[in-house]
Amino acid sequence: MKAPGGGAGLGLLVLIALLAGCASRPMPAVESRDAGGEPPPLLRDDVPVGDTASPVLPLLREQADAWRGVPYRLGGTDRRGVDCSAFVQITFQSRLGVEVPRTTEQLAREGRRVPRDDLAPGDLVFFKTGFRQRHVGIYMGGDRFLHASTSRGVMTSSLNNVYWRRHYWKARRLNLTEPPSAVSLSDESR
Repeated sequence: MKAPGGGAGLGLLVLIALLAGCASRPMPAVESRDAGGEPPPLLRDDVPVGDTASPVLPLLREQADAWRGVPYRLGGTDRRGVDCSAFVQITFQSRLGVEVPRTTEQLAREGRRVPRDDLAPGDLVFFKTGFRQRHVGIYMGGDRFLHASTSRGVMTSSLNNVYWRRHYWKARRLNLTEPPSAVSLSDESR
């Protein structure tokens, strides 16, 4: 005998699993700030670190400045709220002129795998934050990445943060065929 609503219940579970692509429990606030409320130098975007010759890094810093503090919203794709994979898609399109897939699951299959100790600005970093939840951000150099945090919105975090280090999964490098240049979509993305 079939349970009532069995097919609909299964469909609902599949839909929830798809929508939870980058949903997770909030990250504990373990990144310290100085007395003035500023992040420590290794987490600030205005402090040169790592590969300063990368043409991608200034574009990522511009995106960080433009979107910092925009709240996280599952399924969100604009400044009223954005999820992690939409933020990556918007950043690659508006700052690098590159089309990338919309979901974390699809992004995790793009490009080629990169060892953690060989990361370069613009690489995608992925985290397993729950049984089926995944999170994605964009590596900025100096063990920092830009992402839409479920607890604090768009921000820069450290890969060495206890939470992110524990949940790190993998990194992927997309094939950028030409040196990136800022694309004039900044007014549309605001």
